[in-house]
Amino acid sequence: MRRRSRPAQVTLLSLLAALLGAMLVAAPPASAAVGLRVSGTNLTEANGSNFVIRGVSHAHVWYQDRLNASLAGIKSLGANAVRVVLSGGRWTPANNASDVANVVAQCKANKLICVLENHDTTGYGEQGGAVTLDAAVNYWISVQSALTGQEDYVIVNIGNEPIGNNAVTPGWTQATTSAITRLRNAGFQHMLMVDAPNWGQDWQFTMRDNARSVFNADPQRNTVFSIHMYGVFDTAAEINAYLDAFRTAQLPLVIGEFGHNHSDGNPDEDTIMAQAQSRGLGYIGWSWSGNSSDVAYLDMTNNFDASSLTSWGTRIFNGANGIRTTSREATIYGGSGTDTTPPSTPGTPTASNVSTTGATLTWTASTDTGGSGLAGYNVYQDGGTLLGQSTTNSITLTGLTPGLQYRVYVRARDGAGNLSGNSSTVIFTTTGGGNGGGCTATATAQSQWGNGYVMQVVVTNTRTTTITGWTVTATLPSGHTVTGSWNAGVTTSGSALTARNAGYNGTVAAGQTASFGFQGGRPDGSTTLPSGFTCTAS
Repeated sequence: MRRRSRPAQVTLLSLLAALLGAMLVAAPPASAAVGLRVSGTNLTEANGSNFVIRGVSHAHVWYQDRLNASLAGIKSLGANAVRVVLSGGRWTPANNASDVANVVAQCKANKLICVLENHDTTGYGEQGGAVTLDAAVNYWISVQSALTGQEDYVIVNIGNEPIGNNAVTPGWTQATTSAITRLRNAGFQHMLMVDAPNWGQDWQFTMRDNARSVFNADPQRNTVFSIHMYGVFDTAAEINAYLDAFRTAQLPLVIGEFGHNHSDGNPDEDTIMAQAQSRGLGYIGWSWSGNSSDVAYLDMTNNFDASSLTSWGTRIFNGANGIRTTSREATIYGGSGTDTTPPSTPGTPTASNVSTTGATLTWTASTDTGGSGLAGYNVYQDGGTLLGQSTTNSITLTGLTPGLQYRVYVRARDGAGNLSGNSSTVIFTTTGGGNGGGCTATATAQSQWGNGYVMQVVVTNTRTTTITGWTVTATLPSGHTVTGSWNAGVTTSGSALTARNAGYNGTVAAGQTASFGFQGGRPDGSTTLPSGFTCTAS
């Protein structure tokens, strides 16, 4: 059955310099995608409707007699997609073209978008029997006859968790790029999905830091990245930081697997599901039924019976941000996902009851004319950090940093996942804490090119006690802009740059450091860099 090596525990996100540098590499123009396609950070259908995956995995290769009943059960509980486990020979009987054609037909009969994945690659370099992504491409070409013409209904997940924790040659970036190139050259027009290395969990950030170059290698720009969230993602900070990285890079991401528990740690499924919903990201839970005894707690049903849910099945289908309430059927099946009209922009928030660690915000309510109804509001700190969600036009924020200035705006969301524009910003400062010095900011140009650069800034706590927040200011040379940032909320006003700690790196012990970075753009030929970096602690 399905086994997973326990990875090392992830730390907070390191700098995104490699990823941002890759964004600058020129790429040839994309050719038109067919069927399901990527649009910015979204997945869309051929008619332009957003499609947000809400599904689960089904272990078809090991339970080939359970296909029809399983897909019917998965659909009955509200899913709009299913990820189907296939094998080209690592497990037998292999799923040949005839079987794959039947899988696709059953997905269509149950009005499910079909994510087909080759499981043979699982743990390559670490687990015996695993095959390369190149071998996975050979499998897809062998069943191509069953997939041609199904681009509206099928996503090809090239290889499950294609590299373990050991280094292999070629590495993930080269192997994945080559696989995409071979599939396109073979005539595959489908949306492609690529899994991360490190058993899908990317704790070394290989996929995160090289995603742009891989995306650009697809002539159709129709590749979506899949992160698997198990024990590595056991805190909200780690989940948010990883998702933020792809949002900053404007690259498409889905949570291609996750669970409520695992041998390598206890994933934070509540945050995974809440963040997927608030950000409009797809998720696919593992798995319907039939797991081996060591991970049987990941079964969603007892003996493949949709009427007999386990606690995990109850959570993912019926719980907060679960499949039943957030899934929208694909429009190609007649679903109501045609609502692409966002709600109106909320009014400017007002702040009251401001304390050392909290504040109450109220704003004029939005309206929704798209047909799916107003679902609620997302509240963000300037820079894009999600502070909270509300189903009404007010929220009480808690856990804020004493003595820190907050700039906050609100976006409305509807039942189809559309988000309104940003409201105007409210500015307030929590009481207590005290400002004035207490830290230093040291800036280094990590890389430079003709019209841009990447700056790394290290914040050092110079107090003898722990600080709970920091703000760095600097001056941008004339004409410079900030085109991206990480590990801080960075804003500009004219030549003034202000960076405030993220929610996970504001607390710094005496003598210790935190860091953030940003990418700057400058007029061609300029050699100047930002200057005057100062730090204020709270």
